[in-house]
Amino acid sequence: MSSSSSRGAAATGALPQRVHIVGAGLLGASLGLALTRAGAAVTLADVSPTAAQLAADMGAGTVAEAAADTQLVVVAAPPDVTASLVVEHLRRLPEATVTDVASVKGALLDAVRRSVTGAELDRYIGSHPMAGRERSGAIAARVDLFEDRPWVICSDEATPPERLAQVVATASAVGSTVLHLEPDFHDSSVARVSHAPQVMSSLVAARLARMPVEGVALAGQGLRDVTRIAASDPGLWTQILAGNAAEVRTVLMEIREDLDRVIAALALEPGALAVLAGAIAAGNEGQQRIPGKHGQAPTQYATVTVVIGDEPGNLGRLFAEVGELGINIEDVRIDHATGRRLGSLDLFVLPAHVQDLVDGLLARGWRLPDHAEKRTEADTPNEGQR
Repeated sequence: MSSSSSRGAAATGALPQRVHIVGAGLLGASLGLALTRAGAAVTLADVSPTAAQLAADMGAGTVAEAAADTQLVVVAAPPDVTASLVVEHLRRLPEATVTDVASVKGALLDAVRRSVTGAELDRYIGSHPMAGRERSGAIAARVDLFEDRPWVICSDEATPPERLAQVVATASAVGSTVLHLEPDFHDSSVARVSHAPQVMSSLVAARLARMPVEGVALAGQGLRDVTRIAASDPGLWTQILAGNAAEVRTVLMEIREDLDRVIAALALEPGALAVLAGAIAAGNEGQQRIPGKHGQAPTQYATVTVVIGDEPGNLGRLFAEVGELGINIEDVRIDHATGRRLGSLDLFVLPAHVQDLVDGLLARGWRLPDHAEKRTEADTPNEGQR
């Protein structure tokens, strides 16, 4: 799975000072913002002059052709043109290292390999930052988009150490955690953790398109969680799915087999309940393997639910008071009540801190529905704000 050659040399590499980014969309503009903050001189190019200028106006670099002394080229263009742009810049800048941020690596490497010489191929290193948003374009760019996110680098034994060092240093400079993976393993993995989830989210959301509005109004946080990425760009995702078609097809066929078993079980013949329970339990097992905060091992948190009024300042007050208790909020989830200006806020904390958090919030007048029996009339919040 991993390519360990030259990794020691890569760890000592300095950030390239002259970087050219081809493509001023979400990833390209965000990378420009982050590298500019890190001290690199960034130039930008895009097939759309307006997109390039917008990214420049936001602080992602300067709109210009790549200079002859460019050290690193990052192709952040749509997947269907990435290979041709990689080849173009390998030839145009014979001293530069060229990488890309496309979400498919195997087919891209094959396309580049067919079009360049061996010496040119030595200057190409495919990579993929596992970062993004459901919004697209430079207007959605964020300087912290890559922080604490994996950045996959696909090198091999023949990769020159100094070239690898440049790409590693770039990923590290924007706050990413570098992973060295083989292209085929990368593509198989992203099919499961990114590409198939996009398809499933879109299919679930599509069921809502012609649903009566009264029914959609029943939606809660669970539906929002499942369908959040269904807002993604159809054009971009068509290219991604086509580029990794074989791997995505394999995953979806596996899902179809499981789905067929669930559908059959819903006829409620003998043994059906075991099948349904098994499907949910298998999901529990998989969900528990998803990395926790900052890519660390999964951690089981306890949940304390707070009912909070939907008025300015309430969230700030709650977080400030939790801070005063000396308790770190590991994660948070908000579910908005239907037809009322209230929200149900789940605070995820380490189990050892639950009792202190509950006692502290109750003493400060916050409504905790799971701990209502501990309340007294003196605990009632004033003016209905909490």
